[in-house]
Amino acid sequence: MLSEHVPGVRSVSVGVWVRHGSAHEPAARMGESHMLEHMVFKGTERRSAHDIALSLEALGGSLDAFTSREHTAFQARVLDSHLPEALDVLADMVRRPLLRDDDLGLEREVVLEEIAQVDDTPDDLVFELHGEGLWQGQAYGHAILGTRETVGALTGDDLRALHDTRYRGRNLVVAATGNVDHDRFLALVSEAFGDLDAGEAPTPAADPAGTRSGRRWVDRESHQLHLVVGREGVSHAHPLRIPLILVSQAFGGGMSSRLFQRIREELGLAYTVFSYQSFYSRSGLVGVYLGTRPGSGERAEEALREEFARISRDSLGADELEQTRMQVKGQIMLSLESTSARLYRLAGSALNGEPWLGLDDLLARVDAVTPDQVAEAARLAFDPDSQYTLLLGPG
Repeated sequence: MLSEHVPGVRSVSVGVWVRHGSAHEPAARMGESHMLEHMVFKGTERRSAHDIALSLEALGGSLDAFTSREHTAFQARVLDSHLPEALDVLADMVRRPLLRDDDLGLEREVVLEEIAQVDDTPDDLVFELHGEGLWQGQAYGHAILGTRETVGALTGDDLRALHDTRYRGRNLVVAATGNVDHDRFLALVSEAFGDLDAGEAPTPAADPAGTRSGRRWVDRESHQLHLVVGREGVSHAHPLRIPLILVSQAFGGGMSSRLFQRIREELGLAYTVFSYQSFYSRSGLVGVYLGTRPGSGERAEEALREEFARISRDSLGADELEQTRMQVKGQIMLSLESTSARLYRLAGSALNGEPWLGLDDLLARVDAVTPDQVAEAARLAFDPDSQYTLLLGPG
């Protein structure tokens, strides 16, 4: 149980995280964590699906959920006076979902529509195909939504077994940020979750057994050619995590980044180009997305490879590093004006087994990054010969 008081706001963001996501699933039940997230909203012992939908919206608040590689989260944002109601709804959903077979048949159709939506959105689908190929079928490459086949095979017994074993005390993190009093929050959490049995210890995701490099083209009719170029990165606890964030920001993190200036401004080869990174408990991912017209694909790939080679070889100059350091620090400070962003950061410290850092300590870690660490991160992440490239579009 964690909370952070944010002066000057009248809202509270509160959430419950379950230490289970797509990276914990066997391949045959891919998508079960996400399906269970959906099914929780279909009704509890005390509330119908409509009651859940109305519970916080009627108070002017919001309620939603998401599934990631390693966690499933349920969260709400409400006025500070409505924190008891929000926590009661979240506890009811997490602890007492009905998980009826009749509801599963209907919600399965909803999830299949969600999968179809991704299939019809190439700039989403290209990331799914890249992850699947890069991780060579390993858990970190599992589709969070699952596939038509695995979702079609899920049973009510599968979901009830998952809920019975994973939605237990040792697997939960409950956190709140905003105009919240910590002692009052502890009392509310104890009342809502105090009698929940501890259950089994969290199951760690499997260590990756190597990733793929090379190139794959998926032929598909489209007005654009979509490219993702990436490789395995580092874990959340790795000492190069913050240096890698700095390198990625300079490489493709905004309008002033190298990729935006070269690919879009200088060559006019793309409207959208950016770099990204994800950090997991056992590994990570770093890459670049680019969308270009089919006839420009060869030039775009060549330009990307040149930029990969340049940054992995030369790293960042002193002025560029200081400018990027200032950008990242500014982004951190601006993000903390949002209670939701603060909630993610607060819960993340517990989920990743790390001490919570105040703003000054976090900024000090950014300032402490050395040029040698940045150069090491650049060589690790952007060596052009270690990348896996997925192209989606007309061949």
